[in-house]
Amino acid sequence: MADRSPRVRLISVASEPFEAPDSRALRREVEDELIDRYGGDTEEGVKPNSFDVVTFVVARDHAGEAVGCGALRPHADGVAEIKRMYVRPHARGRGVSRVVLAALEDEARARGFAVIRLETGTMQPEAMGLYASAGFEPIEGFGAYAGHPEQRCFERRLAP
Repeated sequence: MADRSPRVRLISVASEPFEAPDSRALRREVEDELIDRYGGDTEEGVKPNSFDVVTFVVARDHAGEAVGCGALRPHADGVAEIKRMYVRPHARGRGVSRVVLAALEDEARARGFAVIRLETGTMQPEAMGLYASAGFEPIEGFGAYAGHPEQRCFERRLAP
């Protein structure tokens, strides 16, 4: 049966401090969910932090509740990596992830990035579906993700 719940009405998707209370809560939730899905902390490389993330966006619903987030981490050669893309379970299936993804793409363009990349895992089919439907192409693992068969990497070139 199709989900007939109303789409989440967003007041805003905006950059917020990485260490703000809602930002910390959302990051903790995504990390807990990934640990539950994968049976432990399987993240390769350095975890995103307030020193290496150039923007952290938070989506808020009509009541002002933080319902989703995402971050951009810069890499060399005009590339930004999407990190901590997340939507709270009660807000899923209502378009929040697409709004967060669009906001991250806008932020990347505004900061001069030509390409955005990301990594997700094989136990996140909904994430892989989102990225494929948003025009991301599968690529070989990059950086710390190279050579890990349970991880999937994607890339999208941004139009100016």
